[in-house]
Amino acid sequence: MIKFEKVFKRYPGGFEALSDVSFSVEKGELVFVTGHSGAGKSTLLKLILALESVSSGNICVADLSLKDLSRRQIPKLRQRIGTVFQDHQLLTRQTVADNVALPLKISNFPKFEADRRVRAALDKVGLLSKASYFPPMLSSGEQQRVGIARAVVNRPSIILADEPTGNLDPDLSADIMQVFQQFQKVGVALLIASHDINLVNAMGCRTLVLENGRLLK
Repeated sequence: MIKFEKVFKRYPGGFEALSDVSFSVEKGELVFVTGHSGAGKSTLLKLILALESVSSGNICVADLSLKDLSRRQIPKLRQRIGTVFQDHQLLTRQTVADNVALPLKISNFPKFEADRRVRAALDKVGLLSKASYFPPMLSSGEQQRVGIARAVVNRPSIILADEPTGNLDPDLSADIMQVFQQFQKVGVALLIASHDINLVNAMGCRTLVLENGRLLK
């Protein structure tokens, strides 16, 4: 589902954010990427989303070669990827259901189908009963689950998560990981950037370690 082939990312001025990075994430696999601040985790995720372009090498995502991707194809790529952020990025004046529906509205889904998908996504994360709530009425853990529901409402084949448990206590972090595992079981590929080594070790999943832009393992 995700394949990096000798990827380098250099910025103007000569800074090399990623150096000769190669790895793959298969369908139904949950993989962590860890490393110190500035190691290259965020750059790696941005490259997958085509928010940045590689300097050399290539990335394939959901059978699309990003090297050959045109600007017009980028929205199609991003529809295949669900993205979860540390800070939720929820609209506080919109209901939970409306927040989850945003990607579908952007894609001009028919209202009936959009409503059905929103209910299914909220049910999957255990928040269907709070569809009419507003984000400030929810706990941090619940807000993060709303973010996950929004990420999966398009039924992506890949989920990227950038420090999804960074603001949560250990119990809530474990709850969020259980939600991710539900999607793993139905064949979704997940790549999760995290600095929470205790959580990563507890999960027992394959872990990619970045140091100064290089992949250690």
